[in-house]
Parts: sequence; C-alpha cells; structure tokens
Amino acid sequence: MPRRRLKAKSKAKATEPVENLAVINPNAGAIDIGSEQHVVAVAPGRDPEPVRTFSSFTADIHEMGRWLKACGVKSVVMEATGVYWIPPFQILEQDGLEVHLIDPRAAKNLPGRKSDVLDCQWHQKLHSFGLLSSCFVPPAEIVPLRTYLRLRQELVQGSSQAVERMQKALFAMNVQLVNVISDITGETGLAIIKAILAGEREGTKLAELKNRRIQASKALIAKSLEGNWKEELLYALQTALESYEFHQQQIEQCEQKITEALGRLPSRQIPPQDNCQANELQPLNKKAVKVYQLKEPPPASNSGPEALSPLAAELKRIAGVDLSSIDGIGQQTAQVILSEFGPDLKSCFKTEKHFSSYLGLCPGTRISGGKVLNRRSRKVSHRVATALRLAARSLHSSQSALGANYRRLKARLGAPKAITAMANKLAKLVYRLLVNGQDYFDRGMQHYEEKFRQQQIRRLQKQAKILNLKLVPA
Repeated sequence: MPRRRLKAKSKAKATEPVENLAVINPNAGAIDIGSEQHVVAVAPGRDPEPVRTFSSFTADIHEMGRWLKACGVKSVVMEATGVYWIPPFQILEQDGLEVHLIDPRAAKNLPGRKSDVLDCQWHQKLHSFGLLSSCFVPPAEIVPLRTYLRLRQELVQGSSQAVERMQKALFAMNVQLVNVISDITGETGLAIIKAILAGEREGTKLAELKNRRIQASKALIAKSLEGNWKEELLYALQTALESYEFHQQQIEQCEQKITEALGRLPSRQIPPQDNCQANELQPLNKKAVKVYQLKEPPPASNSGPEALSPLAAELKRIAGVDLSSIDGIGQQTAQVILSEFGPDLKSCFKTEKHFSSYLGLCPGTRISGGKVLNRRSRKVSHRVATALRLAARSLHSSQSALGANYRRLKARLGAPKAITAMANKLAKLVYRLLVNGQDYFDRGMQHYEEKFRQQQIRRLQKQAKILNLKLVPA
C-alpha cells in the first residue's frame, strides 16, 4: 500500500474512538470568536449549512442567536479570546441560550488542521461529548465593580509613568530635587515644580516653599535647584505634570464610581447552617503547624468594639465577614478579592483546594512513571494571586501566628517559595471565611511558637525512643 494511503488510514483509525463516544449534549453548538466575524457550527443534520459566519455587529449577533435556536441548539461554547468574547457571551445569554466559556488550551485541535471552520467544528464535537469544562465567569452584579477597579489600576500605572517622566526631565536639567526630598509629588515638590514652570529660577526663593516636615535644609534645597533651564526640557516637565494631575483627577472620579458600585451590591446574610461547622476547621497542612481560626473569639476589651472605616464596613456588609481580620490582608486586598470573585465562592469552587489551584498557588505536581518530576506551581497571572502574594510578603514583620509561620518557612525554603506557600494559606483562609461566615481570630505569635516547640519535642522524643535513649530537660 502506498505510504500516503497508510497515513490516511492511520488518521482515520485515530478518529474512530472519538466518533464512538456517547453524545451527552446533542443540542450543542460552538463559536469561533474573532474581532470582525464569528464562525458558528452546529451538529450535522440540524441545518443544510451547519457552519455559518456572522459579523461582529450587534444585529448580526442577535441573528446568530435566532439561527442557533432554529437549529435546536441549547448550549454553546466559545473560547476566551481577548475581550471579543464578551458581547456574544452577554447577548446570547440574554437570548436564553446556555453559554459556556472555555480555556483555549483545553480544546486544541489536531496539529496541522488550524482554521476557524475546523476549530468551531472541533469544539462543537467536544462539547457534544461533554469533554469541555467551563471557565469561571463572575456574576453580573460584580462585573461593574471589577471593571472600575481594573480601570483604577491602569490609571495608577499611568500616574506612576507620569511621575517617572517628571523625574527624568528634572535629571536632564540637572535639578537634583529627587535626591533631596523623598517625594516630588508631595506638597513641597509640586509647589517647587509649579513655581519653576511659572518662571522662577532663583533657588533661595524656591527653597522658601519648603514644608516644615521636610528634613532637608533650605540651603541644601536651594543648592539642588541649580540646573540648565532648557526650553524643551521645561516643556517635557510641564507635559508630565499635566499628565500626572489629569490621572489624579481621573483616579478621584473612579473612586467615586467604585463607591457607588459597592453601594449597589446586596448585603450578604450567611445562613446558620453554613457556619455551624466553622469551629471544626481542619488544618491547612497536616504536616505543618496548625494555623487557623480560634474556636472561641478572644474576650472583648474594655475600650469597646473597634470602629471600622467606611470602606471596611461596606466590604463586611457585602461579604458577610471581615476579610481584613486576616493578618496581611488589608482593605484593598479584600476589595480586589470581592471584585474578582464576589462573596459566594462556594457556588464557583467546590473546595478550598479548587480555589487555590485556580489561582496557581498550590503545588503543581507532575508525575511520570511513578516518579515526581517537579512540584512547581503553575504560572498564573491573576490579580487576586498577585494581591495575596503581596499580602504574604507583608507578614515578614507581623507579630502574629501567620507572621511567625511565614518567617519559619522563609528560613527553611527561601523567600519565593515561602511567599507562595503563605499566599496559598491566605487563599484557603479567605475561602473558609466566605463559606463558613466567621471572622478570623489570631492566636498570636507566642501561641504559634509554643505549638511549634511542642511539635519539635515530640519529634525528638520519638527519635530518642528509636535509639533507646531518653530526653532529660536541661
């Protein structure tokens, strides 16, 4: 038999098991998302033309939904392609279809068969066999808050770039103001920069704008303000200053939108049956020292309950618990978590391990032939994972049980692995608080150190017993 016919026959045999799979979703469709057009596929026999192309205009997407309904399609899958999937996803959901978002890595086609038509047909076949799992999509009421917070992050980055351009222009003029005061965007720095742009060149007069909290003397500030006042550099400084002020104005307006979006979110009331087992939490790691919630809250102090800030009170109303009670997690971190996932994690992730794995914070064990190749965590770029890593890094000087645990891990594993391990523990604590509905109470660093000491003593006693020895306290 010729070689080409042998290859064709081997490919045909390779596809036979796929054809013999049981069809779980007979009313399945698939869409290959594009920026200008979308290619849609339905099961063969549902339409004389089972693959059609629709434009990305809103009217054409509605026409796509009507055609899918006419073909008897009830469930549609699409890849998460940039931001192009958002309009079809929302419009088809409004039209009454069950829409699933899938990871492109989980639905790769066969090598050498890459086209929009083949991709949507392949996805339709996999979806009909039930071989595709849906990605996480936040609830509709959380989407506005998430959009505003992501926009604020972009505005903060733009403001930081404007400050860097201001510093660059000052260094090009040999104005060493950055080396004299710590922040050129403070009261003194902005006053001096605006006076320079207004035409003032005398260092002694510019030094008079110094705030009393600045440690540098007026003579040192005046000496640092001697430079070359070139016109093009002054123009670069002016544009950078205007860009910084514009971004600050936009950030302030975005903060107002965030406050309004928080106010529109409903209050969360956790049913009593959800937190009945909150006092019986299992340890985060059976091999590590137990660090979790107290069975009983600490006694209240005589000074009365601590008043929460307006943002903290609003976040507690939405989440039902105070996430900032966990050491290392501040209000901004709690805000990021709620804006990305919402308060109901139980409906999105079955267990805390699923939540940690989604963020890429748990060990990604790779096993081949019964041998562990590596345990590196997956490379996941997610805002919540980054926020939890920063929160874990802030535990370095914390006088708490989590802080003591982080310092022990850092000494044993190194900073990078310790940060990931503590971020994993913080993610599981966040999941437990949102699911069980109880605030976190820290037992303190001394309690952790004593528990770790007792664990070390038990380990030494076990080794001494094996060696037929006996430990005697000093």
